[in-house]
Parts: sequence; C-alpha cells; structure tokens
Amino acid sequence: MTGRNMRHVIRSPEEIVLYFSLPIMFVLVFGYVFGSGMAVPGDGSYREFLLPGVFVMTMLYGLGATASQIAVDAGRGVVDRFRSLPMARSALLTGRAGADLLRALLELTVLVVCGLLVGWRWRNGMGDALAAVGLILLLRLAFTWLGILLGLLVPNPDTVSVIVFPFAFPLTALSNVFVAPELLPDWLGAIAAWNPLSATVAAARELFGNPGIGGESWAAQHAVLLAAGWPVLL
Repeated sequence: MTGRNMRHVIRSPEEIVLYFSLPIMFVLVFGYVFGSGMAVPGDGSYREFLLPGVFVMTMLYGLGATASQIAVDAGRGVVDRFRSLPMARSALLTGRAGADLLRALLELTVLVVCGLLVGWRWRNGMGDALAAVGLILLLRLAFTWLGILLGLLVPNPDTVSVIVFPFAFPLTALSNVFVAPELLPDWLGAIAAWNPLSATVAAARELFGNPGIGGESWAAQHAVLLAAGWPVLL
C-alpha cells in the first residue's frame, strides 16, 4: 500500500511542484523582501530564524494532500474495494501514513538544500540536526493521521481543500514561525507559545542552533519536551 501511494506521487509531479513552491516562496519573500525589517531576539539572522519555521509549516500544509488522497479513494469506492480483498484493514491507513512520511522526507530534503543556498546553517552538530529533523517528521506523522481522519469524514476532495486552508493559515499565523512570541502582545504571545507548531519550531531552532531560542514561559523553556508530547497527543 505504501508503494501504491508513492507511485501516485511519481505519476503526479505537478502536485509535488505545487507543494514545494509555497514554502520556497515564503523563504524568498520573507527572507529577502521582509527580512531586513524583521526583528529577531538576540539580533541574529532572520533567514536562520525563519527556515526551521518553514520546515514545520510545510509539514502542516501536507495535511491537505493526505486528506485529499484519502477523500479521492473513499469517494471512488477504492476503500470499499480494498476492504473486500484478503488484506489487513489497517494496511490502507498505515500504507498512507508510510507514503506520506517518505514524501515529507523528500520535501524536507529539498527545503534543507534551499535553506543552505540562502545562507541557513545548523550550528550544533549532525546529531542535534538529525534530532530536529526527527521531531519535525514526528509532527508530520501526527498531521498525517489528522488528514486521514478528515479525508474519511469528508469524502470530497474539493470540500477537504476548503476546510484545510482556513484551519492551517491561522494556526501558522498564531505561532512562532514568522515572529518570536515575546515580540507579540502578551495574550497573543501566550497563544503562540503553546501552539503545537511553535513547540516543534522552537525545538528545531534550539537543536539546529539557530536564533530565536529563549523566552520565559514554561513552553519556551521545555520546547523539546512539548515537541515530542504534542504529536503523541494529536
């Protein structure tokens, strides 16, 4: 089932280009156009502050692809066909999750290369960098299962896309992806600090050794713990 889903990705390269273009556009627009006017705690490079956020944001928007593919299979009766075959019922879901994790790894690899080209670096060694990548992929796995649930509840790809963007955009905006929570008003900063995206972004910045580490809240002081806990809870 994982191989079947990966073959669908290979046969639809335009979909991969579409999902890659959005985060790369964010890197270029925020990193170069607005980067000179953005404040970073500790006066670090805004591009190094931004890239871990873009990595995590891409994992969130991958939820739409997961839900759409599940909705397509459910709407066309493919799910019912698989259930009539002598196969594990869990294979349809675990195969989807496995394929999406492989796809997320491919997306993350491309974004890391893009980040290196625009000046982003990891500073704490390969071990911590791999730990950061692991936490990012763990969050993607959690979003994959939310996407599977959404695709089964709303078996219409057009409806899925309408639901995902209004959910994903505020979740991204009310996080530390683009701005550090301590630079926001107190009540808004508290919401951003406890956002599941913020936990993974803060943990990734800490492990990569990028600017933006710090804050006095419990969430900021225990970012790695939250980055592991939120995906498990989801």
